Amino acid sequence: MDFRRISGLPPYVFTIIDGLKVEARRAGRDVVDLGFGNPDLPSPQIAVDKLAEAAHNARNHRYSSSRGIPKLREAVAGVYQRRFGVTLDPEREILTTIGAKEGFSHLMWVLLQPGDTAIVPTPSYPIHIWGPYFAGASTLQVPIGLEADGPDGAAYVDRVMEAWELGSPKPRAVVLSFPHNPTTTTVELADLQRLVDWARERDVALVHDLAYADMCFDGWEPPSILQCEGAKEVAVELYSLTKSYSMAGWRVAFMLGRPDVIAALTQLKSYLDYGTFQPIQIAATVTLNEATEYPRELSAIYESRRNALVDGLGRAGWEIHRPRGTMFAWARIPEAYREMGSIEFATHLIRECDVAVSPGVGFGAGGDDFVRFALIENEQRIAQGARSIRRGLTRLHS
Repeated sequence: MDFRRISGLPPYVFTIIDGLKVEARRAGRDVVDLGFGNPDLPSPQIAVDKLAEAAHNARNHRYSSSRGIPKLREAVAGVYQRRFGVTLDPEREILTTIGAKEGFSHLMWVLLQPGDTAIVPTPSYPIHIWGPYFAGASTLQVPIGLEADGPDGAAYVDRVMEAWELGSPKPRAVVLSFPHNPTTTTVELADLQRLVDWARERDVALVHDLAYADMCFDGWEPPSILQCEGAKEVAVELYSLTKSYSMAGWRVAFMLGRPDVIAALTQLKSYLDYGTFQPIQIAATVTLNEATEYPRELSAIYESRRNALVDGLGRAGWEIHRPRGTMFAWARIPEAYREMGSIEFATHLIRECDVAVSPGVGFGAGGDDFVRFALIENEQRIAQGARSIRRGLTRLHS
């Protein structure tokens, strides 16, 4: 049988490195794992306590609502009011999703069909590239984060506009995500406003994945596209508890913004699911309302880890861009090793340095000169990894 939506998928290159990591650990080696972006910090205690309490109530074991319980939608509206000064209608402009990947994937079903095109960044988080394909559409992949002097969100906005003008058929949707995974590219509100103004003139849907809304460093804070004038006419935004509250496994996220898009996705999801387990929604509601400082506490920890990595690699002779956001560092492979490509180089880091990273090619075209570090070990472990890299990358000192 031909599994038509699956047969076109490329090999998931991250499994290669994961296999090598497992093999090395079985051999007794101490591998510092900076590969998979799986948050290692605990969820807020208030979330755990409320989940346990709500799970003991049998009424919460029944089907929930696919759009999310009202108090949860009201709670995220409160977050947007406090954090961004954006007013959202919980009934018309907010939908709860079972994590951002589910929400994004099904949104592509709503916006696109065979024959349509979406503009997506490359390299990028894989679902941003493959979500349109799963909907039967095609993509116009626009480079992001490849600037020699550091990743620049304004440059991506310019490339999007140029690509749309040259594209045929004209793309119906533009996917963007700032701060960006994996390139850590950031953007300023003025550039998002330029994009909103442009999209309003062309009836283009903007989809902004704000996965790292609260993971920001050096006093900089990521903007929401919904802060832009006229944004609700063209844009929807994904906000998630995964990184902001270290609640990856809970699968709680939100689609926010343009009312007709929210209504269409709500209708589709009514056929597909009954929402996240209700005790999780109740716990998420309490967390958003009461653990308001938790995202900043997490951000400070990740900033310290970022400093340990960037400074440690600098001492090893590997100078990389210092990201302003996300839980990653996007590192161009040192010139002395660049001919290897990202898979061979990541393999070399495990075998010679006992450090696991993600090969850049796994994130799409343009990524093969890079590897991605995930800040998922503490400062001491990260410093250990940097020292191991200094010892193992001998060409940096020859």
